Amino acid sequence: MYTAHRGMQGPPPAAPGSRLAELLDHVRVEFEAQAGRSNEHEHQRIAQGHTRSAQVQEMELVRGKIYQLEHTHNTMKARYEDEIARLKHELEQRGGPVGGGPSGPSQPPPPAIGHGPANLFQGIMAGSAAQGGPGLAPPPQDQQGQPGMPGHMQPQGAPGFNPPPGPPHNPFAYGGQPPGPSLNGYGPQQQPPLASPAPARPTPPPNQLRPGQFEGFKYTSEELEDIGNELSRLDLDKLPAPLKRQGEDWHAVFNPRVMRRLDVGLVHTLPHQSVVCCVRFSHDGRFVATGSNRVAQIYDVNTGHEVCHLTDPATNQDGDLYIRSVCFSPDGRYLATGAEDKLIRVWDIAGKRIVHQFAGHEQDIYSLDFASDGQHIASGSGDRTIRLWNIPNEQCVLELKIEDGVTTVAISPDNRFVAAGSLDKSVRIWDVQSGALVERTEGEQGHKDSVYSVAFSPDGRHLVSGSLDKTIKMWELNNGGFYNRAATATKSGKCVKTFEGHRDFVLSVALTPDGQWVMSGSKDRGVQFWDPATGQAQLMLQGHKNSVISVAPSPVGGLFATGSGDMKARIWRYDPYRGQ
Repeated sequence: MYTAHRGMQGPPPAAPGSRLAELLDHVRVEFEAQAGRSNEHEHQRIAQGHTRSAQVQEMELVRGKIYQLEHTHNTMKARYEDEIARLKHELEQRGGPVGGGPSGPSQPPPPAIGHGPANLFQGIMAGSAAQGGPGLAPPPQDQQGQPGMPGHMQPQGAPGFNPPPGPPHNPFAYGGQPPGPSLNGYGPQQQPPLASPAPARPTPPPNQLRPGQFEGFKYTSEELEDIGNELSRLDLDKLPAPLKRQGEDWHAVFNPRVMRRLDVGLVHTLPHQSVVCCVRFSHDGRFVATGSNRVAQIYDVNTGHEVCHLTDPATNQDGDLYIRSVCFSPDGRYLATGAEDKLIRVWDIAGKRIVHQFAGHEQDIYSLDFASDGQHIASGSGDRTIRLWNIPNEQCVLELKIEDGVTTVAISPDNRFVAAGSLDKSVRIWDVQSGALVERTEGEQGHKDSVYSVAFSPDGRHLVSGSLDKTIKMWELNNGGFYNRAATATKSGKCVKTFEGHRDFVLSVALTPDGQWVMSGSKDRGVQFWDPATGQAQLMLQGHKNSVISVAPSPVGGLFATGSGDMKARIWRYDPYRGQ
């Protein structure tokens, strides 16, 4: 029994010393593991510290660069503000716009001239014209014959439109028209006939200084040669008194390279409620008419007061309806207006009522001109047609079609011819009796962009044209002879002068009634007078704050009017310069 009991017992217990050693080994291993982890954490902490130091250093560099950029920006800003303030002050001194700078409120822009796809004048107020003419929609296709060909017209000629016999008639000379009532029931003021244009220039008075003899003149001959006819580049501060004129909000500079022959001054400022698209004097010079949004207004030239306000209450009052062209009848009784609604209205001025209305154009009417017989009126439209209307019969007696939109028309002084300028860069002249195209300006001598204005010389032997190519051209028609009416082939007019000096589109051209000066208005806001004999600019006038859309001389001489996108028309005087 004893033996069996001993065999069932387990192994003997371990000795106390070995158990302690085992526990100590476990403690040592755990300690070493903890120490290793601590070292690893320390290494990580040190690495993170290095990373943070590098990031802080990088941030300091970035902050330093930002401070440097901010300092540079502030320096440049201060310099630009000083420069803007200087230029703004200089512009104000020259009569330029005072708004729009950082130190003044911006002036609200004038409304755009017109609207819709047929608008030839999109971009004139604030941007360049598109190629081929701004915004002109294609007109309807002609169903008879090839569309758009020059000379396409109604089969009949112009019945009843007979030019007077004898020498060419000058509509600017008086005595050929019967007297008739004018504004407020008064007859036109009688004026003596104007002398024919003289080819020779008058001798300047002895006291007139010549270029190079002015005290304080600060331009070198090389600088003047570079400026040429770009008179807008002349600095008023560098010009002596005999070469400049300054008013409250306008100034004029005179070309230092030529003899000064003219003086100019402001007579009246005529504020409007919208852009002034056109200006025109009555034939007796007593009144000036303007066309703007929905309104044609007539002003007394002597007083500057409005004497007639013409608006058609029957028109749709929604949106704009700009009157693009106005012209007086020769006897002063009527005013014709052409507008965006494709209608020509002839107003009885004294009664302020429409007495004739002509419909037929399919796009905006851009130009009108009364014949000196008082019986006919020519119109040009974006629909690519020129039409001649018989006023008493209220009929279209001639229709001429061309390849592109018509921007301007003019009837020759003897009533025998009608000229038109077009978006296709050409000027054309037709015989109104036969409807034959007798002149066309094109080729190397022609304009490089759309023609926006044409005007006959008083003797009918020359024509001037203004274009979006920034130039004015003077054409000697049919090489100096009067038109060969028996010719079957179209003659090409000879360009005898190209006037270059405007810095933007030329929108309007005209000749003074004595034929001595060509005047032009431009999108560059300037009006320039040119000597047709030399092609040199005589003066540049800055008085409007936006494009000069229309210029017109008084038929009796001495005055001219301007209409602008700055919502003003102005009447100016010009007269011979008598020296200081």
